Amino acid sequence: MANLKTSLLTPDGPVFEGEIISITIPGSKGDFQVLQNHAALMSTIDVGIAKVKTLDNKIQEYSLSGGFAEVKDNGVIVLAESAERSDNIDVERAQASKKRAEERLSEANFDRIRTEASLKRAINRLKLAGAYR
Repeated sequence: MANLKTSLLTPDGPVFEGEIISITIPGSKGDFQVLQNHAALMSTIDVGIAKVKTLDNKIQEYSLSGGFAEVKDNGVIVLAESAERSDNIDVERAQASKKRAEERLSEANFDRIRTEASLKRAINRLKLAGAYR
């Protein structure tokens, strides 16, 4: 079976490194899947969920909040602003962040773009944790 060497990196260090079967990445123009022998590409990534199919056919999911991805020579490097594996998400913290962002959006003195981005990240984390309502 053909494998992809993959690194999912954040400023805090590696979140995942290893060989995989495939990865689905939340690209800025839409999600895309990388399999063996994928064409070389570079893409910006958006807030979303990355799905990694490991060699044992299990799916690991990560909440990403933007960054870049490079695919080349059967390798994938994802440089993410932040990445959290689904089982590591602090649901209470994400819910508090969502609530805070929603409250700030109703006020005039907050940076709307940053607040909307914060809300989007919180919702993404809650969706991955299965706690979004």
